Amino acid sequence: MTPTEAIQLLEEFRSAKISAERVLRAFQAAPLADLGFAQVDTHRALRKGFPEVIFGAGKTPEQIVAIASKIFEREQRVLITRVNGEQARALRRKFKRAVHHETARCVTIEKSPPARRPGIVGVLCAGTSDLPVAEEAAVTADIMGNRVERIYDVGVAGLHRLLRRLDLIQSATVLIVVAGMEGALPSVVAGLVSKPVIAVPTSVGYGASFGGLAALLAMLNSFLPAVLDPIDVAVSLVSTN
Repeated sequence: MTPTEAIQLLEEFRSAKISAERVLRAFQAAPLADLGFAQVDTHRALRKGFPEVIFGAGKTPEQIVAIASKIFEREQRVLITRVNGEQARALRRKFKRAVHHETARCVTIEKSPPARRPGIVGVLCAGTSDLPVAEEAAVTADIMGNRVERIYDVGVAGLHRLLRRLDLIQSATVLIVVAGMEGALPSVVAGLVSKPVIAVPTSVGYGASFGGLAALLAMLNSFLPAVLDPIDVAVSLVSTN
């Protein structure tokens, strides 16, 4: 049950279109579906505003299809992340509306497009190697009802690439900035805008990048108040997945 459906039920009860018993049955329904191998949270959208996101890594195609089917029975849209080709093919065979976002490693399934929230989520990445992480963020923000602007390959090695997109960047409501290597891009962006910047490190890099640790530490040590702590953001993302 989504928040919209819950409000609709209450409005119908208030206008005497449905009985109190029907409303009680709807709210008393068990908030999970037991599939044996998975306990699907059917009230996630009611609590969080979006259905349970399916993390594809480590699951079989059959398990993912079963979980997605159960969620899609009740919800308008489903997001599956970190999928491989076999999993994506299984989902597309089951759901005609399934879209495989290959670069993002995601599959989305929608009955209808979501209503768009006001404002813009700007997704930036430093280099082409950072695209999978940036695209996953963009696809997630889009299916959750946000207008997304992608601004890619604008790393600090060629600062003019970033500055030529400055008008678009400054028009965004919030910015998700993805970078590997030395992780400098979020700090540069935060120095140019007054909006929140969510800094996301990637494992892209060599030498002393230490699999993304150097980028993470650079973002943690940014002195600019607009840069949100990536560890806090990671905890927030985990809680919604």
